[in-house]
Amino acid sequence: MGLGVLRTIVYADGFNLYYRCLKRRPDLRWLDLRSMASRVLQPRNRIVRVDYYTSRVSGLVHNESPRRQQAYILR
Repeated sequence: MGLGVLRTIVYADGFNLYYRCLKRRPDLRWLDLRSMASRVLQPRNRIVRVDYYTSRVSGLVHNESPRRQQAYILR
């Protein structure tokens, strides 16, 4: 007897994601969280939403950082 489809919400902590995975891997900085989660989860999980939580970067060190962050959040 199967369990059926599981509606799934993916939550991502942007701060931890960046400092634990992406800071040293610039090739992953535009990581597609929905795609990554679908590869990790079982086929019966249907992702209904991806919520990404982070604080805004200031741009004091790199003036393009706020623009790049906004582009990533809005994708």
